[in-house]
Amino acid sequence: MEGIGGGNSNTPAATLDQWRQYTRLFQYYLDKTTPHAVYRWIGTATLAVLFALRVYYVQGFYIVAYGLGIYLLNLLIGFLSPLVDPEVDPADGALLPTKGSDEFKPFIRRLPEFKFWYAITKAFIISILMTFFSMFDVPVFWPILLCYWIVLFAMTMKRQIMHMVKYKYIPFSIGKQKYGGKKPSSSGGSRD
Repeated sequence: MEGIGGGNSNTPAATLDQWRQYTRLFQYYLDKTTPHAVYRWIGTATLAVLFALRVYYVQGFYIVAYGLGIYLLNLLIGFLSPLVDPEVDPADGALLPTKGSDEFKPFIRRLPEFKFWYAITKAFIISILMTFFSMFDVPVFWPILLCYWIVLFAMTMKRQIMHMVKYKYIPFSIGKQKYGGKKPSSSGGSRD
């Protein structure tokens, strides 16, 4: 006597366990990509080129491209913004150094680089998939959308740059900081 549902692998519990295994495996490989930022961004740039070629090839899906552009602009603003905005929460004290005598506090992003990359990559994958369904190909006059997006980008970035200047922070740190100190002496002789 088998019992109820014995041997049936299509039960909801078995399906849930399979889903959990797939998500763990996906998270495992996603975690392995964390230290390889250059390769991750090259892969995302490849997806961006594929999306652009797909839109150019089918001569459509401009509304999908516009929506993607707005979403990417939103992500960029989150990437360039500090975790706690001093303009919104001034009662908490200045988290960003505003004077030369203030203590150094590292810039902490509202949207970390890995999450920024992951969201952009997902957006490009979803946008590419949307170009295969004709219901997303809404006929629009694309030059108007392009002009509107450029104006929106310029205004948003101007506001963000003014915010950076006002609170004196730079969201980028290029390269490793080098400090002056003792230099190794070069008087060491060669050994034979």
